[in-house]
Amino acid sequence: MQQATRTTEEEILRLVRDHDPSTVGVYEQCRYHLGLDGSTGVSGKRMRPLLGLLAYASITGDHRAALPGAAAVELGHNFSLVHDDIEDGDSERRHRPTLWSLHGIPQAINTGDMLFSLSRIALHRLTDLGFSDRKVLRLMRLYDETCVALCEGQYIDIATSEADEVMSVELYFDMIGRKTAALIAASIEAGALLATDDEHVIARYRAFGWALGIAFQVNDDLLGIWGEEQATGKEPTDVARRKKTLPVIYAFEHAGHDDRARLAALYEPKSPSEAAVREIVAILERTGARDYTRTQAQLHRDRALAELDAAGVVLPDARARLEEIIVRVISA
Repeated sequence: MQQATRTTEEEILRLVRDHDPSTVGVYEQCRYHLGLDGSTGVSGKRMRPLLGLLAYASITGDHRAALPGAAAVELGHNFSLVHDDIEDGDSERRHRPTLWSLHGIPQAINTGDMLFSLSRIALHRLTDLGFSDRKVLRLMRLYDETCVALCEGQYIDIATSEADEVMSVELYFDMIGRKTAALIAASIEAGALLATDDEHVIARYRAFGWALGIAFQVNDDLLGIWGEEQATGKEPTDVARRKKTLPVIYAFEHAGHDDRARLAALYEPKSPSEAAVREIVAILERTGARDYTRTQAQLHRDRALAELDAAGVVLPDARARLEEIIVRVISA
């Protein structure tokens, strides 16, 4: 897994290296956001490209030919993060300043657009590696449709956060399907698509990725309130930041009249006190939101593994590595 991560980053660095002197800055900003700017860089987990590479290797036995697709996934994911930071007004990501807070919103938008464009450029190297034009074109269509889904999900997120009414649990699952599950599903489908022409296998891998994506986001919602910082690497601050994730949405939908009214009042201030945060968490637990969220994470995690096994082509070593990642990341 470490080798796959390292080779993915080498593939990305090939794309974000400096070009002519007048445009050095935009590539420096790309590398900074990606955490590839030297010893001080802080990168993400690279989970999405890793899953795509493992999907490819689980069928073929080797991950290397799928590296351009993995680079495209990671670059596409990070273009959305640059824009998310601007839209959410977040001044910190991975324990250091966000791109827009360092270089201003116009340059950050441009760098996000550059990352998106480079994600498309990354796919062209698949042709050089011997994949057919038909297969590369299909992969490009998959990535384009995924980016459309990401934008749709972000629209829902922004629109509902600005509304007075809390979204329904049903709409929340629709939103995370577009924002989170779509990209993970596309990463894994891409690996399968490059590895085989068997449409049954490709469809099973996509279903595996979709269920995994839902499980990943729901588990993240759980950890955002009840996670331990030592284990997760980040402080559980979702309630303090008044984020309306699945446990909160479930509580608003299922709490009794008094608890619902109290929850609404406690979520009103921009910065809830520590006592208010504790009371909110107590209401969530009392309404069963914690148990519901954990159950949903486990349900979709198990469904993902069932879809993977139903494909019927997974090599044992790759299956073991995939399960290891899934169990480690989705700890519900």
